Amino acid sequence: MVIAVDGPAAAGKGTLARRLAESLGLPYLDTGLLYRAVGRRLLDQGADPADPVRAEAAARALRPEDLRRADLRGPAADHAASAVAALPAVRAALLDWQRDFGRAHGAVLDGRDIGTVVFPEAPVKLFVTASDEERARRRWLELRGRGVAAELAEVLAELRARDARDAGRAAAPMRPAGDALLLDTTALDAEAAFAAAWSLVRGKLGRDREDLRGKEEEGGAGEFAASS
Repeated sequence: MVIAVDGPAAAGKGTLARRLAESLGLPYLDTGLLYRAVGRRLLDQGADPADPVRAEAAARALRPEDLRRADLRGPAADHAASAVAALPAVRAALLDWQRDFGRAHGAVLDGRDIGTVVFPEAPVKLFVTASDEERARRRWLELRGRGVAAELAEVLAELRARDARDAGRAAAPMRPAGDALLLDTTALDAEAAFAAAWSLVRGKLGRDREDLRGKEEEGGAGEFAASS
C-alpha cells in the first residue's frame, strides 16, 4: 500500500504523513528532504542551486546519510530546495529513489507531486493545505523554536514565493491529483488534523474494499486477487 500526501509548505502534511505511517505500520519518507539535501550539497560547494548540470550531479551523488543532516531547514535551505526541485533533471534523478522506497514494502510519502507523478496509482491520495497566513505563522514559530531570527512578514512573503515557484514550474507542478482527498488544516490543531486525515484514509480504504468485494461477487475474483 502506498499513501500519497501532498501540499504546500507548513500545511502540516509531514506531521500527518508520519502519524499515518505509524498507525498503518508503514515506512515513511519525507521526499522534500531529498531536494533539501541536494540543495544543501550545492550550497556547500558554493554552487548555484539553479545550475542544472551541478544540481543533477548532486542529485545522483545523494546518499542516505545526506537526509540526516541537521541543516536541511531554514530560509537558505528552503530556497535552495525550491530551486533544485524546479529542474527536470533533478526530479528525474530522484524519481527512482522515491519509487523504489515505496515499492519495497509500501509507504506513506509526503511531498508536492507524489499523487500526480511519483505514485499516480496510489490508492489513497491526500492534498493538505491551509491559509497562507496560518502556514506562515506555523513556519515562523518553528524557526523561532530553533533560534532562527525571522520576521513574520518575510516568512509569509517567502512562502508565497515558493508556492508560486512550485505551482508554476514546468516539471511536476504542485497541484492536487484529480482523485485526491482535500484537507484544509487552517483551523485544526495537530490532533484534529490527524483525526480528520485518519477518517478520510479509512473511508477511502473502506470504499475500495467494498468495490473489490462487489467485483469479486460478479465473477472477477481471479483477476482482482492477482492485482491486489
